[in-house]
Amino acid sequence: MNYDLIIIGGGPAGVAASVFAARKRLRTLLILKDFGGQSTVSNDIQNWIGTPHISGALLAKNLEAHVREYADDILDIKIDTFVTQVKKTKEGFCVITDDEQSFNTKTLLIATGSKRRKLEIVGADKFEHKGVTYCASCEGPMFSGKDVIVVGGGNAGFETAAQLLAYTKSVMLIEHEQIFRAERITVKKILANPKMVALNNTQILEIKGDKFVESIVYKDCASGKITEKKTQGVFVEIGQVPATQFIQGIVKLNDYQQIIIDPTNQKTNEDGIWAAGDCTNILYHQNNIAVGDAVRALEDIYVYLKTK
Repeated sequence: MNYDLIIIGGGPAGVAASVFAARKRLRTLLILKDFGGQSTVSNDIQNWIGTPHISGALLAKNLEAHVREYADDILDIKIDTFVTQVKKTKEGFCVITDDEQSFNTKTLLIATGSKRRKLEIVGADKFEHKGVTYCASCEGPMFSGKDVIVVGGGNAGFETAAQLLAYTKSVMLIEHEQIFRAERITVKKILANPKMVALNNTQILEIKGDKFVESIVYKDCASGKITEKKTQGVFVEIGQVPATQFIQGIVKLNDYQQIIIDPTNQKTNEDGIWAAGDCTNILYHQNNIAVGDAVRALEDIYVYLKTK
């Protein structure tokens, strides 16, 4: 079957595009691993517009329900599937999946999001899930009454620190840059907590322990002083790695492997391919932004297909 559009990714961007594609009666295939994206790990999402509080699990269910409302003769869904390769064809593109199936399409929308960047220092891999965690909402309550470390001074790092302050004994945040990258109002509010300490221009060197994390070693980049501090938990918030490996060589990527798009319409450099959400080089990455990007892309895809 030759589709009008294949959408890759089941987060807010992929779902929004699927709903709009179905409503516009474009013959569409949605390929995804699962619904929800990164938000599924959150216990309380407070910035999903129209819903003051919603868990990641419930958001995922709602997204799936919305898509399946249109899963009839116009929209196909292939779940629990990864795309491994995209090839150009005379008619458009051939999408190949991890179960060795292939699907042809006139256009393609990539909404594959990103995953958390891993901390690459001595001890990080050894103690993952043994005190080193990449999900405060998942594992944070296990550290109630303990001294913990947050690595990363962006919004995600400070938001994680705020969450941990509710039940930990103390939180130290470490940022390697000279300034914190989080919003000023967020930094000011969280640093006002007496249980909170934040160090900038500081490099974490090693995580130590026996069976579980027991301490970290860090260096003051200005003075060169090296310090070892006892801790029971290390929460890592150092950015994201976009899921774009399968599209390398087809569209242009930046140095961070994000897909470079035209922000006016979400087009890539390759005719017939659009991208939206956290896999792109837009400045801000949030659920609501990803949805808007996907809808903008879909509108442009519709015009492209109907006027080509």
